[in-house]
Amino acid sequence: MPAVRGDGMRGLAVFISDIRNCKSKEAEIKRINKELANIRSKFKGDKTLDGYQKKKYVCKLLFIFLLGHDIDFGHMEAVNLLSSNKYSEKQIGYLFISVLVNTNSELIKLIIQSIKNDLASRNPIHVNLALQCIANIGSREMAEAFGNDIPKLLVSGDTMDVVKQSAALCLLRLFRTSQEIIPGGEWTSRIIHLLNDQHMGVVTAATSLIDALVKKNPEEYKGCVSLAVSRLSRIVTASYTDLQDYTYYFVPAPWLSVKLLRLLQNYTPPAEDPGVRGRLNECLETILNKAQEPPKSKKVQHSNAKNAVLFEAISLIIHNDSEANLLVRACNQLGQFLSNRETNLRYLALESMCHLATSEFSHEAVKKHQEVVILSMKMEKDVSVRQRAVDLLYAMCDKSNAEEIVQEMLNYLETADYSIREEMVLKVAILAEKYATDYTWYVDVILNLIRIAGDYVSEEVWYRVIQIVINRDEVQGYAAKTVFEALQAPACHENMVKVGGYILGEFGNLIAGDQRSSPTVQFQLLHSKYHLCSPMTRALLLSTYVKFINLFPEIRSQVQEVFKQHSNLRSADAELQQRASEYLQLSIIASSDVLATVLEEMPAFPERESSILAVLKKKKPGRLPENEIKETKSPVVTNNYTTNDNHSTSSSAASADLLGLSTPTQPSTTSNTGGLLDVLGDVYGTKPNTSLSTSAQPNASNFKKFVCKNNGVLFENDLIQIGVKSEFRQNLGRLGLFYGNKTTVPLQSFVPNLLWSEEQSNKLIIQMKPVEPVLEAGAQRQQTINAECIDDYTDTPSIGLSFLYNNIPQKITFKLPLTLNKFFEPTDMNAESFFARWKNLGSTNQQRSQKIFKATGPMDLQAAKPKIIGFGMQLLEDIDPNPDNFVCAGIIHMRSQQVGCLLRLEPNKNAQMYRLTVRSSKESVSVEICNLLADQF
Repeated sequence: MPAVRGDGMRGLAVFISDIRNCKSKEAEIKRINKELANIRSKFKGDKTLDGYQKKKYVCKLLFIFLLGHDIDFGHMEAVNLLSSNKYSEKQIGYLFISVLVNTNSELIKLIIQSIKNDLASRNPIHVNLALQCIANIGSREMAEAFGNDIPKLLVSGDTMDVVKQSAALCLLRLFRTSQEIIPGGEWTSRIIHLLNDQHMGVVTAATSLIDALVKKNPEEYKGCVSLAVSRLSRIVTASYTDLQDYTYYFVPAPWLSVKLLRLLQNYTPPAEDPGVRGRLNECLETILNKAQEPPKSKKVQHSNAKNAVLFEAISLIIHNDSEANLLVRACNQLGQFLSNRETNLRYLALESMCHLATSEFSHEAVKKHQEVVILSMKMEKDVSVRQRAVDLLYAMCDKSNAEEIVQEMLNYLETADYSIREEMVLKVAILAEKYATDYTWYVDVILNLIRIAGDYVSEEVWYRVIQIVINRDEVQGYAAKTVFEALQAPACHENMVKVGGYILGEFGNLIAGDQRSSPTVQFQLLHSKYHLCSPMTRALLLSTYVKFINLFPEIRSQVQEVFKQHSNLRSADAELQQRASEYLQLSIIASSDVLATVLEEMPAFPERESSILAVLKKKKPGRLPENEIKETKSPVVTNNYTTNDNHSTSSSAASADLLGLSTPTQPSTTSNTGGLLDVLGDVYGTKPNTSLSTSAQPNASNFKKFVCKNNGVLFENDLIQIGVKSEFRQNLGRLGLFYGNKTTVPLQSFVPNLLWSEEQSNKLIIQMKPVEPVLEAGAQRQQTINAECIDDYTDTPSIGLSFLYNNIPQKITFKLPLTLNKFFEPTDMNAESFFARWKNLGSTNQQRSQKIFKATGPMDLQAAKPKIIGFGMQLLEDIDPNPDNFVCAGIIHMRSQQVGCLLRLEPNKNAQMYRLTVRSSKESVSVEICNLLADQF
């Protein structure tokens, strides 16, 4: 302890030396006890100790405590040191208090009073020692005692910078203990403005404090965004000579830069002030540009500081998810790191690219690095980097590359580390199910999974493949044939036996016509695995055997013989014995009809969300990258309007904003009468009527039009026009509602409310972004609504819009165009595939719905065609023998399942009637789709 020796405490140095020289634990304890007795006698003696002696003995007690021995005296002497004016004595007193004094101690009142005296001191060193002690103890009692003093110290103009810095960190420590300590109101603005302080140390400490406050109350502290951007701009545009005291290896203020970038990640991209947003984008572009510059130093500290700022900037770009250029540039920069020699950089690059893969702007850019990522998965020496490569492959997977990625993951699985095999199995199973266009491929993948890594295939995986096979007629024969061939391998995993037993028990008859897989061969093959299996699998196989009696009466005697063997008293497992006995009696007593009824084929499982994803998230909470493309967070600018409704289909708009909801490039004009052109191309030319009723009703006929289109005017009266633009991708949808004020006065208390019950939200999740409470005269405002289809539904959500017009309350209710058909994905198929599927889906009345109805207007088949295409399904040409008929196919995407639908519309011009038939794998879907489309004709 050179600092202590330098302070002249020779006795302490000798004591520490003696302890270090002890040869045994017993010798150390003996020496400590001797010293404790000496210190105790000094404290109790008649001679008054001076400050130096108290400090020396308190230091010894502290050292003994840190060696692991209990100290039950000396606390008062330490408290007495707090009143000393000497720095070294006060420092040791605070150190002892911070380490040894319990918050329940009787001395706590004396300690608090001494701390208050030091906080009021004009000596900044004494104030800092007090603040450090408060932060070290950090108890609720300290928060209550100093909750009013420390904020005042922090924002006072008389406080020195070094004290402000300590006060900010102390307040942060107490805030983590008691969040009620931070005052609100005017204090909020004063704390935020610490970001403008000239002292970089104060700004660094204040940024940490504000970041914690923002997480608790983001709305109250949102004013920090512009100040944080301004400060960040000054740092990233400064040369390393401008901030010499805070430049670390040629990188200006790297720690403060990282803290500011993290602070900004608590908010969405700043949309209210275009200047702030532009400056932030400039900062991010500058950071990306500097990453491309040659290093100013070869030392690792330079690259570490530079990369720390870069990765935090990329995290902010990913969080904002609104600037396509920045996202693609970030992806390209990370792609360069994938080949870097530094393992940590490769790891961080893969981790960040996992998040970039979920953005619609950068998803394709990430896919360009697929080959490098696959090599990382196979060749990296560090298992954690290989794990990240697997995560990234999972995140970048989509329909275009699913088969290739799944195959690469299967190939690697054979040599993968045992620590990541189970997670890889779950990911492969999820991707195979999600992107399977041909379920024979899905069956092959799952059986390969069981063959390669059977020990890591959880019950959820093989349960799921059985559910899918049972629910899909077209794959049942293939699954039976494939699993039969897999069971012929000499070494067969028990999970393969389970799948084989279940599938052959249900669909073994589909392959029994081949002599190589005759009933006898199937039974003998399964029974040859019986003695190698666990009791649970044996029970499943016994159930398969009794199913065989129903499927193949010719092998009844063979199966009954097995049941007899397990029914005798020699069976070790009571459950198997009872099961075998019951199955034997069932096969003997029951007639063929009864047996067929009891052992009939399993009905289809109810379609529901796969449980595999939940298992994966449970195993890796908070780390799993989503294999979904998220919506963008583009800010909405509402001060320009367009005169053309076709701007959303232009290539430039589509590349920047899929929904065409951002500001169009073509400016609008207003007429001489003050009519305002809205974003949907309608003119507010009508002068408002000031004698309106207090409520307005929804236009139901207008809503019906949106079943077959996504853009248009949803509602309009003399006060307001409501337009909508929408886009859908798989089970996700995004709507932009445009509220246009047609009056010459502001609409006050403007509040749209969602009318959608919690029970209905289990089938369709709706998220609405708030809007400002005042809609200015002649202005237009956009509201973004996100939807996720969980399960099929019939009703559609509504919006209840209330506002004040000239202090007269108005209320409007209108339905959102979120009908079930919006989640269609068009599916192309040839005539043979269509009619084969049509026949399969028509095997039961539960799978189809039909309506015969009279045409509401002239039967114009050319006019009907755009309606059907707009409905969302794929219009299949030259499929139906009758050229007047319309034939369509599509898949409805829901989180819980995917439901294939086929549709046939047959017009009869002579009778002026239509016959509409919808067939799908789910009855409720067929009925709803049939009702929706029938209302359009």
